[in-house]
Amino acid sequence: MTKFLVFHQKALVGHSALEHGDPPMGVAFGQFVPAPDYEAIAAYCKGNHADQTELALSVQTEDGFIIPCVGVGVLDYTEDAGDFYAELNVLGIAHDVYARLFPGHVAAYDGQFGGIREAN
Repeated sequence: MTKFLVFHQKALVGHSALEHGDPPMGVAFGQFVPAPDYEAIAAYCKGNHADQTELALSVQTEDGFIIPCVGVGVLDYTEDAGDFYAELNVLGIAHDVYARLFPGHVAAYDGQFGGIREAN
């Protein structure tokens, strides 16, 4: 399973398999697994699900490719769930990058809806 690493500045705060997605929207999301440095931003992620821009989160592959995107958010639902539960959302990934990183999401979409069609 591919791991996508989440950074706050230069600190590794966690990872996710980004096991779900919406290819036409350029969105990938999945369960977030925290690293020890997550504690530095946990309160913010629990209290702010609307806009985490000021955290300047980034996501990269295990080989160091930083995923260019519009935004990244860690939505921590621990207080509602009772046990730790958080989701990582990566929004606005370009179609060519998305297809390369998430071919399974694209294939599932193609099978269900007939695929992403590029306008000429």
